[in-house]
Amino acid sequence: MSTFKVNTLVKKIFSLLSVVRGYNILVLIAAQYLAAIFIFSEHKSVKPVLFDWHLLYLVIATVSVVAAGYIINNFYDKNADKINRPIKTGLDSYVKQETKLSLYFFLNFVGFGFGWLVSWRAAFFFAFYIFAIWFYSHKLKKYPFVGLISVTTLTILPFFVIFVHYKNFSKVIFVHAIFLFLVIMIRELIKDLENIKGAIANNYNTFPVKYGEKNTKKTIILLMTLTLVPIGILFNYPAIEYMKYYFYLAAITLIIIGYYTWKASKINQYRLAHNLLKILLLIGVFSLLFIDKSLILDKVVEVLD
Repeated sequence: MSTFKVNTLVKKIFSLLSVVRGYNILVLIAAQYLAAIFIFSEHKSVKPVLFDWHLLYLVIATVSVVAAGYIINNFYDKNADKINRPIKTGLDSYVKQETKLSLYFFLNFVGFGFGWLVSWRAAFFFAFYIFAIWFYSHKLKKYPFVGLISVTTLTILPFFVIFVHYKNFSKVIFVHAIFLFLVIMIRELIKDLENIKGAIANNYNTFPVKYGEKNTKKTIILLMTLTLVPIGILFNYPAIEYMKYYFYLAAITLIIIGYYTWKASKINQYRLAHNLLKILLLIGVFSLLFIDKSLILDKVVEVLD
């Protein structure tokens, strides 16, 4: 194989990884398994979780449908992304739109198929999830409130399917979900501020376009204040153990980001705030390891045995 063909292949691989947000997919897999081990199935040993075939099928189904969602979102946002993310758009263009759409249908078929291997209810859930992602990308994202609520809900749904699988309906999980919902909503609003030029150029009626930057910032500050409520509640649960330090970090970080966002006026400033929130969420995923130190030790010992 010639050097030119190798370079072209590498570019296409990186292009596909960019389109399906390969990094986000890896984080999602880690998040689902860590949540399954340390939250949803906290009274089980680690082996049954790791070798739970139904859980594996649900994770495969989820990442397939989410990856497909990134593809269809990329398809509808290609004009806006030329303005908001010119470098990423250039990388994404190495793969033809026909190839992307074929992969979109294939991944959705895989997601539905693995859902069916678990149960008809799981298959129905993923069928609904596929439709919801498409409907959001096609219609809902152009409307301020509905679009904001929709994208936040769609981001959390992958954890809902694991939650239902283990039927662990504890209050701490519900409160944690509220915290996550609020932080993701803040991230989406900051991302809308970051992408306001592309939204205006393509007639997207996003929150900042509809209500202005100042009112969007006021909403962000309000949501950040509301996050302190679930944080305060979670501090009263001894089982979170060392994860309480993550919530200390989260509270301080959100205050700093809130102040920084309020003062921000340039796209690069909004992008920095957005990236800091992504890092905060990533740290939150791996901080699940520190929910209960005795639980971790028990699971590690069981694995070694």
